[in-house]
Amino acid sequence: QVQLVESGGGVVQPGGSLRLSCAASGGISTIYTMGWYRQAPGKQRELVALITSGDKTNYADSAKGRFTISRDNAENTVYLQMNNLKPEDAAVYYCFGDIMPLGAYRQACWGQGTQVTVSS
Repeated sequence: QVQLVESGGGVVQPGGSLRLSCAASGGISTIYTMGWYRQAPGKQRELVALITSGDKTNYADSAKGRFTISRDNAENTVYLQMNNLKPEDAAVYYCFGDIMPLGAYRQACWGQGTQVTVSS
């Protein structure tokens, strides 16, 4: 069974930086797009950034210029470098993977989420 495990969340002051990581494991045939979404209390889950298997990236307007998404295909891992964090960036960040497991259909997979708190 495919699992996505995030790490790197925490508490940071405004203007600070965090780096999130998400490793996919289990019986994986192919990983297509990977990315990050976030959900703040009382709000819907929203896209932060996506990266294709060919390293094409897509960012939410709120993330452009401050966040950088990257991936290590050999390690089945996606990263999100977040700089100049603002209080409005506080949320639970979820890893996403468009994955074809071994012997199964292509499917959307999600991590359990990691909390990012931005507070002075």
